Amino acid sequence: MNSREQFLKTVNHRQPDRVVIDLGSTAVTGIHIQTISKLRRHFGLQRKPIRVIEPFQMLGEVDWELIDSIGIDVIGAWGRNSMFGFNNHAPYKEWKTPWGQRVMVPLNFNVTTDTNGDILMYPEGDTSVSPSARMPKTGYFFDAIIRQEPIVEEELNVEDNLEEFGLISDKDLEHWKIEIDKAYFSGKAVIAAFGGTALGDIALVPGLNLKKPKGIRDVAEWYMSTVMRPDYIKNIYERQSEIAIENLSRLYSVVGNKVNAVFMCGTDFGTQSSTFCSPEQFDEMWLPYYKRMNDWIHENTQWKTFKHSCGAVETFMGSFIRAGFDIINPVQINATGMDPKKLKEKYGRDLVFWGGGVDTQQILPFGKPEEVREQVLRTCEIFNKDGGFVFNTVHNTQANVPVENIVAMLEAIQEFNGKR
Repeated sequence: MNSREQFLKTVNHRQPDRVVIDLGSTAVTGIHIQTISKLRRHFGLQRKPIRVIEPFQMLGEVDWELIDSIGIDVIGAWGRNSMFGFNNHAPYKEWKTPWGQRVMVPLNFNVTTDTNGDILMYPEGDTSVSPSARMPKTGYFFDAIIRQEPIVEEELNVEDNLEEFGLISDKDLEHWKIEIDKAYFSGKAVIAAFGGTALGDIALVPGLNLKKPKGIRDVAEWYMSTVMRPDYIKNIYERQSEIAIENLSRLYSVVGNKVNAVFMCGTDFGTQSSTFCSPEQFDEMWLPYYKRMNDWIHENTQWKTFKHSCGAVETFMGSFIRAGFDIINPVQINATGMDPKKLKEKYGRDLVFWGGGVDTQQILPFGKPEEVREQVLRTCEIFNKDGGFVFNTVHNTQANVPVENIVAMLEAIQEFNGKR
């Protein structure tokens, strides 16, 4: 039974023959470029500049050598453009990171260095406009630069916050067809991040790809607007979901059911110990629009829908289910109320847990290999029962994680699978 068949068993809540593994298929299940370089050395693979596959978080490409070495089951299909709006594929050029690593970046990955030594990134790679992101000189990824224009209440226009949400182009449709064909014929499961379906994702609100973003672009202002300007936000979601469904229809006509899962939304609703809003507000403000998109997918395709939300979101699980999501990620098991056993018992019949394999705040970066092993074995034992579990870390694997801990994680998965 190949990777895709194992994946389909687990996402349909049937017991797979082994734990299904994802490391690197999406922008929330990826691996930092520095860590990928360490993994390649561990597996004795040829040293080479790592391709930056997601420049905002500086995630690296998990290529076929690593996929085969690790035994990864899920392949990601990535869009034509990066979050900064420039083509994210070949041709590439070499760039030296602030920590001295040589990597491959897209041709329009154009940066400057300010007087503090910070690296500045620009929308569409255009250095003649204001930068949209900053990497601190001691950092390992970019942070958004807020470029909020003064808000004139009576002049607020919903269309300003829809500038980046338009009908998909023929060029993008052709790109997706090629990307998904390549992934599908590998025999691996395929997850695609088509874009346009994320409602209020604060990574997207600032408009990193826009040269002069209009509307509400300050993250704090956006959160306040969900309370102060709810009709404005709802009108954005209404129109955005209409555009999204039209685009999903066009995409389906090109790629069909070669896609197994769709990364719908990265909007976070949880903090380490609480939530950003009440379940009641979620049900009023977000659920109807999520449900509309998910319903279209379930009525017209075989795709499973993937929802990302960090934090203590146990109280939102019922709402995620009613909204039609099939998959929840990253399953932040160290947050309040996110006990694996409780989650599996209460929601495991309805939700696939994609992530939650090992804590990335304490255990993976700072624990001992034996602590990593123990946690991985425990989470696999709990989550993998009766299917419904795709192994991934709790969010992306960051820079400076000891390679021996990652190896302990991978060996623990093999150990667990060996029991079956």
